[in-house]
Amino acid sequence: MRIQKFSTTEAFIAIDLADAEASSGPVRWARKVLQGGAKDLARSQTYTYAALGMKRGGASAGISAEGPDRDSAIQAFVAEMADIVSDSTYLPDAAKGVSEPDLAPLRDADERDTSRLAGDRSSFVDRCDGLSAAVCAHHAASGLAGKTVAIEGFGANGPALAAAAVERGATITAVATSTGTISSDAGFDPTALADGWAASGPDLVNDLGKAGHPMSIFGSGADVWFVGSKMGVVNHDVAAQIGEASAVIACGRIPLTARALAVLRRNDVATPADFVALAGSTLALWGDANRTEAEILAGINEDIGDMTAEFKAHDDGPFLAACLEAESFLSSWQDDLPFGRPLAP
Repeated sequence: MRIQKFSTTEAFIAIDLADAEASSGPVRWARKVLQGGAKDLARSQTYTYAALGMKRGGASAGISAEGPDRDSAIQAFVAEMADIVSDSTYLPDAAKGVSEPDLAPLRDADERDTSRLAGDRSSFVDRCDGLSAAVCAHHAASGLAGKTVAIEGFGANGPALAAAAVERGATITAVATSTGTISSDAGFDPTALADGWAASGPDLVNDLGKAGHPMSIFGSGADVWFVGSKMGVVNHDVAAQIGEASAVIACGRIPLTARALAVLRRNDVATPADFVALAGSTLALWGDANRTEAEILAGINEDIGDMTAEFKAHDDGPFLAACLEAESFLSSWQDDLPFGRPLAP
């Protein structure tokens, strides 16, 4: 893992594989972005590429600045990124605190199919991640029909995730955003969730019900859990709370700690890897630019479904199976494997 620091602003890039033909991953802004989390996010993206058989690597950037200095810090970051993007050292994806319009000046030099990022990033690329997470859940849980679903960390990919889960027969009984938690035995209409997100963002929970604390969702009970509000949100204590679920699926990167994975595995809860569940956007951004959106979505449905079904059958569970597959591919073109798997500490 290499850390590249910027000279014009307080920013850095964590680049996982030095000799990858291209690297990509999230760029985040906050008052202080820590290198540890960026390294973890870079590793998760590396494993996504490897699981998909792509000789590319993960990377993640952080921009640290106080609120009043945000715009100038991001502008300095973008200006210094020009050469870095042109040689594909790092191709940034807008994440917490950074919008797609912030990165627009870099897109002409980005070798990916950046037409998929035009306008509001949440429109299509997040739709792809929402679909891939739902498809992963469907295969991991032996079907979603008749199952109750809780979505912790409902965000930009939440509307597509909710719609895809309901299309497969699930009932969404609990939703948590950074603002709070709402629940309903009757279930939430995915259209209402999508409209609420578009109108109010995380505050949709106040529009649709009386919201409790965001973490109170883990007391609501569900057959299938989507988790991802932050890295490591499911620790061993939370894992014990939801230990009777049939599957726990990532809707954000690296939601499980190593101890949580052990608890869920011991309770026979299916736990597909986050780098598989959230591979939809990667599949959308790399490929023939002439593909229609319908063709991309159909490909995600097929590819993620096949991968999840294959990994589910592994004796050591789907998470380890996905890691072994990724590491086998990495070994075919890397002299040494990167140290550490995509799990929160």
